Amino acid sequence: MRHPRLSSVVERRLLVNYRLAPEIAARLLPDGLRPQLVRGHAVAGICLLRLGEVRPSWAPKAVGLRSENAAHRIAVEWDGPGGVETGVYIPRRDTASALTVWAGGRLFPGEHGRADFEVRETPDELRVAYTTRDGGTSVDVTVEVTPELRGSALFDDLRQASGFFERGARGYSPAATGTLDGMELHTAAWRLDACRIVSVRSSFFESLPEGSAKPDCALVMRGVPASWRPLPAIRPLHLYGAV
Repeated sequence: MRHPRLSSVVERRLLVNYRLAPEIAARLLPDGLRPQLVRGHAVAGICLLRLGEVRPSWAPKAVGLRSENAAHRIAVEWDGPGGVETGVYIPRRDTASALTVWAGGRLFPGEHGRADFEVRETPDELRVAYTTRDGGTSVDVTVEVTPELRGSALFDDLRQASGFFERGARGYSPAATGTLDGMELHTAAWRLDACRIVSVRSSFFESLPEGSAKPDCALVMRGVPASWRPLPAIRPLHLYGAV
């Protein structure tokens, strides 16, 4: 099924990033994808995303939806017709919206689990926590917004980190059909601010072998208009076998 192009406002997009052992990352990926390495580490993380005014691009803002969403992500690369391409693989998507759960695979890419969110935000501090209704995943993150990115082993500074994630704007996630659904984020107002991780807990990363996943840095995007363009579904074994 071809998903429609969507318009939205990214009210908050918090990226909490981990350094992940490459061999562990590789085990989590479908055939045809491989971890994208930065300084010998795979790059993984959690995207905690609140969207507003979500609607098909032809629809007025007044009918747009607002929802809290989360995605566990792994930066990946693959061999395309023109060379190596990059994006993210999303093994799990969760949302507070019953409509988004229903629309997963219809309006939105991939299957979504239902989750309950707890959010506390100020201009300088954010806490986002959620637990899935099936009990399979829980996350609790607190960060402070900072002028500069410090303490990251992956990136030298905010500019380098921002460029890495801007280039990885294509995301693929498993669909019920056995293919991978894809969407690409587009915005003319790309901006990320640096954060300091105060605390982070993720049952997904904590379930991996001890020491294989280490929190690295956090970045936040707020108040950015964005569109989401559908990508052809791909088969895990043949990445350019569109269906």
